[in-house]
Amino acid sequence: MTTDTGRPAVARVGTIVPRTRAEGPGTRFAIWAQGCSVRCPGCFNPHLWGTSGGTDRLVDDLVALVLAEADAGAVEGITLLGGEPFDQAKAFAQLGAQVREANLSVMTFTGHERAWLESPAAPPGAAALLSVTDLLVDGAYRADQPDHVRPWVGSRNQELHFLTDRYAGLRLAATPDRLEMRISADGGVTVNGWAGVDQLDALLEGIGPPVGRGTVR
Repeated sequence: MTTDTGRPAVARVGTIVPRTRAEGPGTRFAIWAQGCSVRCPGCFNPHLWGTSGGTDRLVDDLVALVLAEADAGAVEGITLLGGEPFDQAKAFAQLGAQVREANLSVMTFTGHERAWLESPAAPPGAAALLSVTDLLVDGAYRADQPDHVRPWVGSRNQELHFLTDRYAGLRLAATPDRLEMRISADGGVTVNGWAGVDQLDALLEGIGPPVGRGTVR
């Protein structure tokens, strides 16, 4: 897929997890956008704030990776996190559109509020990304308002918006909040899902040094 200039659409990506059950309903292909203009205090991913990190990925290549997982029966959709996906709304809207054409779902996290994203002040492509999003989580992370009840969200001010009927019957109270740990062959540890720093330190005790902000979402 190309942009308005005729060039291939590109997204700046910080991290990809091809299969996760910690970032939305079912098993999902998670993509963390590189770059964030919101920069919430206490963010667990400050390494994704700057645009100098990460890798430029062709949207068509990302779609191919997602569809390969879907064809294997491994995922039911994608989750866009960050960083801030709406800083690259045009590229991620194109990604979401192609994923939806394959009958896969799209969940998007944003530090902005939905009302602002629907306003004239919203960044280019925001309306398009909203139009291909089934489940939206909006609102800046508030470290002083931790949410230990609902899945996926980090603080109580954040809201889940069901923009289509895809997950309209989802029972949040019966949905577990998962935390996943991956240990690579070289001993590196990565964690995704939601947990406080103290919880992560307890989880990783005996495995290696404490995990601090900047290494988890």
